[in-house]
Amino acid sequence: MPTRASTRHHPHDDAPDTADAFRRLAVLPPGAERDALRGEIVEAWLPMADRLAGRFRSRGESFDDLRQVAALGLVKAVDRYDPELGNAFESYAVPTITGEIKRHFRDHMWTLHVPRRVQELRNRVRSASQDLSLSGSGRPPTVAEIAEHADLSEEDVRTGQGALDSFTALSLDAELTSGDDGYSLGDTLGAPDPALDTVVDREAVRERLAALPEREQAILYMRFFGDMTQSSIAAELGISQMHVSRLISRCCGRVREQVMRDQDDGA
Repeated sequence: MPTRASTRHHPHDDAPDTADAFRRLAVLPPGAERDALRGEIVEAWLPMADRLAGRFRSRGESFDDLRQVAALGLVKAVDRYDPELGNAFESYAVPTITGEIKRHFRDHMWTLHVPRRVQELRNRVRSASQDLSLSGSGRPPTVAEIAEHADLSEEDVRTGQGALDSFTALSLDAELTSGDDGYSLGDTLGAPDPALDTVVDREAVRERLAALPEREQAILYMRFFGDMTQSSIAAELGISQMHVSRLISRCCGRVREQVMRDQDDGA
């Protein structure tokens, strides 16, 4: 029975003794023997990788997916570990695996794109809020209390609070809690205003229309803004309907050519 002094201690209870295997791996050339030894090392450390993945299982991701991400981090740690540096493998593997899992949450689990700094603020605000809620005050913590507890400014706390609901998003078909039945979130969204194109067109021709002779301006105004027929315009001005038709076609063609030329010059 080994004495306490001779018993090897690891920071983690499930850390296998693979020091000799890593030393052999470091000198083996690429090939089947090296691949087999590498696989044995990865398999030996998988229980610890699974345990590290279990720390994150309450954050909305399936445990199977977390295990896969942790295994990927473990493989990276095995490939990058240098036993000649003298550090125990677990001291290198744990932060590598944990970092891979956190990177997975940061890059793949946020429905909305949120800058990394805001994600970190969100996590600190969430953690501080949970700690303060356990104090037994019976009320939600204030911004000032969260700021003091998390060592943040109140502005950063508000930024973090704004990101609390960014991890997931509601469907546009989600029914709102207020209003009539069947009233969904999508019903509150606006739509492109078709009149915007009209505004753009009017502004594009405004100067060119103002440069037309007064009679041509009057004819175009009566036709397109007064909604008058060509015969009504002809009767108003005392000219033939054919003359009105030719004037409208000529004016519209001239304005169109000038606007297109202005656009080409601007480009």
